[in-house]
Amino acid sequence: MAEENEDLIYSEEYIQQRMLQNRQERNSRKSFTWLKRLRRLLRFLLFLGLIFCLYFSLRLKYWYMSPNAFNSVHNGSLEIVNNKIVPSVNILRALRQHPIPRIPIYLYNTDELKKDILLLEPIEDVYIRRFWLPARLLIIVKERKPIITIAPDPDVEPVAFFAKGGKLIGKDYLPLKPEFKTIRVLSYGTHGDDYRNWTPEKIAMIEKVAKAIESYTKSNIEYIDFRNPEDIYVKIPEVNIRLGELDDAIFLRLKRLPSILPQIVNLNKKIKYLDLRWDNANYIKLED
Repeated sequence: MAEENEDLIYSEEYIQQRMLQNRQERNSRKSFTWLKRLRRLLRFLLFLGLIFCLYFSLRLKYWYMSPNAFNSVHNGSLEIVNNKIVPSVNILRALRQHPIPRIPIYLYNTDELKKDILLLEPIEDVYIRRFWLPARLLIIVKERKPIITIAPDPDVEPVAFFAKGGKLIGKDYLPLKPEFKTIRVLSYGTHGDDYRNWTPEKIAMIEKVAKAIESYTKSNIEYIDFRNPEDIYVKIPEVNIRLGELDDAIFLRLKRLPSILPQIVNLNKKIKYLDLRWDNANYIKLED
């Protein structure tokens, strides 16, 4: 009888424990369910917040170019760099052909801007970068390298220049800054040999002859007189050199310069020119 009572008590205690355990498990599941729902709600609210922040940030005024961006290069919306030949006003004139769209800067297509800037003769290439905070454009230009300037007389300012590759550029972009070391060529452009018809090969030939003369004489060329293309002169500080035509033997004749110049320096007479027209002889023409 005692054992039966113990079994009964044990069973009641066991039942109570199981009921308590089940209640705790139910409470735990409810808490877990609520936490799970809360996390879902927080994730949803965070997602909405991100959407709102993204929408708000995309609507900020800093994404939009100023309507006056192309009025000048000093308004904080536009910067032009590396233009040493083309004035900034010329680039601004090209930009003003296009209205500034009321769209965010990251949607701004700059291809048309680039196309019109490339129409400016001295510009070889252009890169346009977009920035925000505030929205602005950085225009980086690459200009053609000047190699030859054209003038009708030694004391007259150049009227045009040739860039690397043979591109002829007019006086709208002259005078060049002193940092550009060019070969000064005298040409009327109308008599005998019009420089406007010179080919890239001829430009390269003139440049090659000029470099050879400066290498042999260790002097800078003052000018090359091309006004009579069949009788070309080159002026250096020491003497006036008469080359004749730019034929195939020109470089062989120029090689004689290092041996001739010391004689001229030590000659106490006024020299009109050094004649290098002949393949087998050198002549020093004295002033009358």
